[in-house]
Amino acid sequence: MTTSTTPRLPGEPALSALELAVPRPEPADASPHTFPDGGRWRTEVPSCEGPEALAVVLKESARLDVPLHRISQGSGIWMLTDAEITEMVEACAERDIELCLFTGPRGTWDTGAATRTDSGGGGLRARGHSALAGCVEDAVRATELGVRCLLVADEGVLWTLHRARATGILPADTTLKVSALIGPVNPASYAVYERLGADSLNVPSDLTLDHLTEIRRVSAAPMDMYIEAPDDLGGYVRMYELAELIRRGAPLYLKFGLAKAPGLYPSGRHMRDTVLDTARERVRRGRLALDLLARHGAEGGMSPLGSRLPGTLHRFEHTEPGGN
Repeated sequence: MTTSTTPRLPGEPALSALELAVPRPEPADASPHTFPDGGRWRTEVPSCEGPEALAVVLKESARLDVPLHRISQGSGIWMLTDAEITEMVEACAERDIELCLFTGPRGTWDTGAATRTDSGGGGLRARGHSALAGCVEDAVRATELGVRCLLVADEGVLWTLHRARATGILPADTTLKVSALIGPVNPASYAVYERLGADSLNVPSDLTLDHLTEIRRVSAAPMDMYIEAPDDLGGYVRMYELAELIRRGAPLYLKFGLAKAPGLYPSGRHMRDTVLDTARERVRRGRLALDLLARHGAEGGMSPLGSRLPGTLHRFEHTEPGGN
């Protein structure tokens, strides 16, 4: 891990010469937290929908020199064969990259009609006991095949998988990541998700810098944020805020999403060209983000490659099955 001097603000030299200088950030707004390795940020390429897309991401990240801590998938564990999961696990293990797969099924693919109304109904949450059971089945299957990070879009599923981890049904080093589609938007909800078992929490990409500071006053749990959000999450592009997002939101995963791209979930061979093209471009977006950080003198503070665990977090107490 390297350290950096105080980064410059975007456009600062030119604007200062024109007497339009931007006020310096308040020191008190900075997050006091880091990952357990001392790093303040890590990287993630999302929407890597199978072994072929993973191979493209790994090849492109090597070509463009984009360091990767985590690669995640969105269609769901149930959309992959055992052989495909094993191939992805082995490829990531060779490069010491964390692989995160999504538990399913989830509400938008269920028979419930409410998710297709203007309100969105219950959204991505697992509807009924059968959907909860499907998510648990996915989690057990994936971890038995070597996956150690699970993406979750339901509070009940999160708490259930956390309990399963605590009782040994899932490996103790399994990490649980909250999806951007149910991400918390205030300090209290962020703290609740942490206590339910979350090790990494996606927050919506429209949260302000002040919102991040407010969250960091109550929780040190790692935060995930799309630096460029998919269109169904708003399509926001926050490249020029990167240094300040890290300063306020650390420990922070920088997610290299892609706006103006077709939705991929659930993916399959009928979408092969789109999946591979968008996977390649997400890595390129990562290179653009890292170049911007370097130009502003803010590239320091990255976690060592291979880092994945979140450190000690706060949890709700729970009783074992059959306990009082």
